[in-house]
Amino acid sequence: MRLAVLASGRGSNLQAILDACRQGKIKAQVVLVVSDQCKAFALKRAEREKIPAVCLLPEDFSAVKAYEKKLLTIIKDYQVDCLLLAGFMRILSAEFMEKVAIPVLNIHPSLLPAFPGLRAQKQALDYGVRYSGCTVHFVDAGVDTGPIILQAVVPVYPDDSEESLAARILREEHRLYPRAVQLLVEGKIYCKGRQVLFSEED
Repeated sequence: MRLAVLASGRGSNLQAILDACRQGKIKAQVVLVVSDQCKAFALKRAEREKIPAVCLLPEDFSAVKAYEKKLLTIIKDYQVDCLLLAGFMRILSAEFMEKVAIPVLNIHPSLLPAFPGLRAQKQALDYGVRYSGCTVHFVDAGVDTGPIILQAVVPVYPDDSEESLAARILREEHRLYPRAVQLLVEGKIYCKGRQVLFSEED
């Protein structure tokens, strides 16, 4: 399976996926990395691995539709089978999701449906929850609303800052995201309505 990763920042989840592919845990290949930030370290990670790295700046396009049209063209040019969002800070439109016609996965730093959107760790602290975590889910036309594949729970401590909670959650993200991708690549998950089932389940 040919994977493409969209990232806006450091690309630590991208690295976790690259490492899992190299170790044979994911029987797939990352063939493309795209960022909406030309200084994103994710692009450097891709270049280091000799993976095509593309910076696609939103300001270079007249509208979101034009931006997404170019993104779709690149994805199709590289014959991508699955699209992975890894800290990609743009919302993909319903039209894009319809046209891309391949599975799209995302990882989010909360136990969805709690705390969707930006700064989920701050939302969790402000709300006063005792547990947070991360969620890998299929992407749909909403914001962090797609069917849930896997989740991991982390404790929230009384003295936590946004940064300390984010770091604890990130460690789980690096474990969880490659596992979810592996299940998809091996054909072991499928959707039944909003529910994601494993192949051995009825």
